[in-house]
Amino acid sequence: MPEPPPSPADVRSDRALLAAHVAGQAGAFDELVRRYAERLWLLAFRTLDHREDAADAVQETFVSALRSAHRYRGESEVSTWLHRITVNACLDRIRRRRTRAVEPLAGHDLPTPRDGIDDHLTRLTVADALAALPDGQRLAVVLVDVHGFSVTEAGAILGVAEGTIKSRCARARGRLAGLLGHLRPRDETRDTTRDEAGGNDGGTGGVQTTSGPTRRARRGGGP
Repeated sequence: MPEPPPSPADVRSDRALLAAHVAGQAGAFDELVRRYAERLWLLAFRTLDHREDAADAVQETFVSALRSAHRYRGESEVSTWLHRITVNACLDRIRRRRTRAVEPLAGHDLPTPRDGIDDHLTRLTVADALAALPDGQRLAVVLVDVHGFSVTEAGAILGVAEGTIKSRCARARGRLAGLLGHLRPRDETRDTTRDEAGGNDGGTGGVQTTSGPTRRARRGGGP
């Protein structure tokens, strides 16, 4: 018969688990891995746009955390500390990628709304748009908009000021709106076109739609 799940009072905090690991308690670090493996993989995948590379980055994260746990001083949450290690592992992989030629997106041009984009293809398109962002913008918007970190937390993870996170997110959102504008419903696109042409008094337009299929942009290195 399986054991019942532990009560909330029995669940140890991240800091307690890390301290127990440093003190030599078997299994303490394994619990941290169980808690964070999935969300760290999602962060790595959104950053690297490659499943195997994401898995490798997360493995590097936990190996690094395992070896450096004794240096953790509690100046940030354990979750922030682990996310920061993951970000660094991802950036290392991105830098290594740039020593090789940039490969084009496998397959054909992304379809327009008329082609009946299904959910799976839409997810691929969004992932491709994220991959087109400069590293700093992509990491900021993934942390804040995908993983729900506050601007303060994202700044702590990336080691930059809150104002930098805000500006990177704003630029990323603007660029994503342009890259993903072709996914908007056709009726909404027609309304936007009329607004931009002056057919709707007081209209502010909106995301400008593209005139054709979007190609994957070369990854940039700016903030």
